Amino acid sequence: MDFLKGIGVAIITPFKKSGEIDFGAYRSLIDFYVNNGINYLVVLGTTGESNSVNFEEKDKIFECVVKSNRGRLPLVAGFGGNNTQKIVNEFSNFDMKNFSAILSVCPYYNRPSQEGIYQHFSHIANATPLPLILYDVPSRTGVSISNQTIFKLLEKFENIVGIKDATGNISKGLELLKNSPKNFHVISGDDLTALELVLNGGSGVISVVAGAFPLEFSNIINLAKENKTQEAAQKFKKIKNIIELLFKEGNPAGIKALLSIMGYCKNILRLPLTPVNKNLYFEIKEKLKVFQENLL
Repeated sequence: MDFLKGIGVAIITPFKKSGEIDFGAYRSLIDFYVNNGINYLVVLGTTGESNSVNFEEKDKIFECVVKSNRGRLPLVAGFGGNNTQKIVNEFSNFDMKNFSAILSVCPYYNRPSQEGIYQHFSHIANATPLPLILYDVPSRTGVSISNQTIFKLLEKFENIVGIKDATGNISKGLELLKNSPKNFHVISGDDLTALELVLNGGSGVISVVAGAFPLEFSNIINLAKENKTQEAAQKFKKIKNIIELLFKEGNPAGIKALLSIMGYCKNILRLPLTPVNKNLYFEIKEKLKVFQENLL
């Protein structure tokens, strides 16, 4: 699992105007990431609008990604939801031999107790054919995986290898780093606090903004891992405003707007998600222009 000590991209699912999946755009994005410093790809996480993709489409996406990737980068597959048994049943329906791990989000909407969360991930850990990465994003799910629940899971399941911490709560991440096994990966899932977490010993980041700026954000994280704090902070300052804009109307609306401006995909999402409003779209466009000029 050493690849988790780096930069992963939470890859979007690009759509055509017809609403169908744009596999050509998918292939272009994968080449973009392979050639620009990304260490691994996360396929059909929540950024990939996984809840809006049906079984047949998911199978085709996995097939497309495997063929396009050609073994160049490790692949992590998203399998999450608020129906535990449905997730467990899904594992037997997909060919996972070309994937390195599974990312599974905390159950959302149901707001389970910590015991319910523990039992949920226990069932998944028992059933998954691959190492499991937990995903804690309480701003979306309505409930957080407590550190106590994480420690309890780690005592029982050796195949739980990491957590994507998108809480934005550095103290929570620091407690995990201090009290979890050395081979357990605490991975930032929050672009705004990723630098701070990595500077304090975090393994790396599963990033949204790296979906548009893979090389630039990889450089920031790599500088942090080399303890070049000041240089990393200076580069992060240049990209921070764009990160804030990307999440102003939610994810993946912001990153899809940005990638559409850059020519990588259409600015199309599946309902209930919708594109960002026109004002924000042009604000993102202007910030992109300024950011690119600063790179010259």
